[in-house]
Amino acid sequence: MKNTPSTLVIGLLFGSLLGCQHTPIEKSNLQIPQQLQQKALNSNLAYELVESLTVEVGPRLAGSEKDLIAVQWAENKLNSLGFDRVYKEAVQVPVWYRGEAKASILSPYSQPIVITALGGSIATPKAGIQASIARFDSLAALKLASKAEVEGKIVFIDHVTERHITGKGYGKTVGGRSRGAITAAEKGALAIVIRSIGTDHDRMAHTGMMRYKEGVTKIPAAAMSNPDADLIKLMLKRDPNVVLDLFMSSKRLGYATSYNVIAEVTGSSKPDEIVLISAHLDSWDEGTGAIDDGAGVAIVTSAGKLIQDLPIKPARTVRVVLYAAEEVGLVGGKTYAKAHQDELAKHYIAAESDFGAGRIYQIDYRVNDKAFTALQTLSAPMTHNGVVMGNNTASGGPDVSMLPKQGVPVASLRQDGRDYFDYHHTPNDTLDKIDPAALQQNVAAYAQFAYLMAQSEIELRPIEVAK
Repeated sequence: MKNTPSTLVIGLLFGSLLGCQHTPIEKSNLQIPQQLQQKALNSNLAYELVESLTVEVGPRLAGSEKDLIAVQWAENKLNSLGFDRVYKEAVQVPVWYRGEAKASILSPYSQPIVITALGGSIATPKAGIQASIARFDSLAALKLASKAEVEGKIVFIDHVTERHITGKGYGKTVGGRSRGAITAAEKGALAIVIRSIGTDHDRMAHTGMMRYKEGVTKIPAAAMSNPDADLIKLMLKRDPNVVLDLFMSSKRLGYATSYNVIAEVTGSSKPDEIVLISAHLDSWDEGTGAIDDGAGVAIVTSAGKLIQDLPIKPARTVRVVLYAAEEVGLVGGKTYAKAHQDELAKHYIAAESDFGAGRIYQIDYRVNDKAFTALQTLSAPMTHNGVVMGNNTASGGPDVSMLPKQGVPVASLRQDGRDYFDYHHTPNDTLDKIDPAALQQNVAAYAQFAYLMAQSEIELRPIEVAK
């Protein structure tokens, strides 16, 4: 291969470390990350995988029949791609039935509104619930309310999600979805309906998991579309007594067995050490699970395949994990951490792709502070793919977020999420939302990351563990 300007820059960056006691990567391997990038950018495999998953399986809610079909799909695909080892590990997952969800404003102006049940919610009584709305700007505002403001009413949390490249607006509003029913019930509410945790203006409601608390009355929980939240807010300006009719038939159905599906590229000299790249296989039942998380499944599988096909395998084993039941409480991730407790000390680093298919613009790590600068230099080939070096405060992604507490270093490959919450957890999560070129760029980044980490001689531990 010719020495392009980018290759020379990468060589110079690595050169600064070649005199160190621990050389991050052999000189002969400096061009392999660039070759991986070019192969990824010229491959349609990732798009073919996510197309196959969304068309041939579609929505795959944890514990459903389609969930097991997705597990079989994953096993078949990973085996057909020739990974050194493919296997699955059982996970006990909660089973929930969505049922029907409908609502309408009874007064002062009769109108139907668009809602969806939040994951895990109970049903309303068969006759539904008819009650006045008690509106709050946020979960924090609800917590400050008196019981008299809430008792006997349907709570409406009207917290708007901000659009941002990092998706940080989600973190500010998601508490209302996950914990709002607990606070509302403690104050005597009959039900809770939240403004969708989404940045869109479509008349589609965003689902997502909610929680109950032992000893607190369970109440029905739903999300309404953003335009309908605007409608109710305008009605409340005209009349403080807006009455809602709410009906839901969702229910919990116990537990079932699903699986984490795993594939490995066996390391050439350190096969017992693991570089983990992952995504989650399950999805909500509203769309086809394309961006959440079919894209992630395709990205890490394709990256693993590129490394599998190298003429000389990297030193460490690259493990691709497709987690079960992320949407309903990180169940697959927690089960993996427990099942692999004895080998977590051999996990060199972990990362998860679970933020759609927007281009990766930055990589953050969570490693020992003394290793961080060397690791950034080692990662220099990724800059040619548009990925800049970030900070040392990564979480790694939802299903690997519990690993740093057990000493495992992690990385976050940051995707552009400005439009992610337009589609997240809605019927609009479909294949057409994926840009094939951006998907290829993601594959290139994950392939480079996994290879560089599998070859690295930098000691990443110990990491600081939050108390």
